Amino acid sequence: MIPVLMVACGSKLPTDSIEIDGHRLRVEIAATPEARRVGLMHRDHLGSGTGMLFVYPDEQVRGFWMKDTRIPLSIAFATRTGKIVRIADMQPFDTDRVSSLAPATFAVEVNQGWFAEHGIEAGANITGLPADLPRE
Repeated sequence: MIPVLMVACGSKLPTDSIEIDGHRLRVEIAATPEARRVGLMHRDHLGSGTGMLFVYPDEQVRGFWMKDTRIPLSIAFATRTGKIVRIADMQPFDTDRVSSLAPATFAVEVNQGWFAEHGIEAGANITGLPADLPRE
């Protein structure tokens, strides 16, 4: 069972830890359509070393935007095996979609610059991802 951690704005999403090229990251897990729709909207802060992991039931090209999101973020899109296919920066309130460009099952959002600060680029691998994908 994945532990639940109460975070800013009353989120009660399950949390876990993942690693990207040896860098540990504590993530809230958005695995339902509603949790993925809301994401990090309406928050004023994202703690250091934390983020949100978006989990999908299939692998396809994904698109994200920053509607109602106040925090500048970086996003990494990853395949079912955890290989990062794209990293991009996103600006608060921007309604332009950022695409994964390649099929992805996972997306990780963190404070903007986290991936660059840790030397993480496309091609890096994420470990500790959920083995059971949601069914929809």
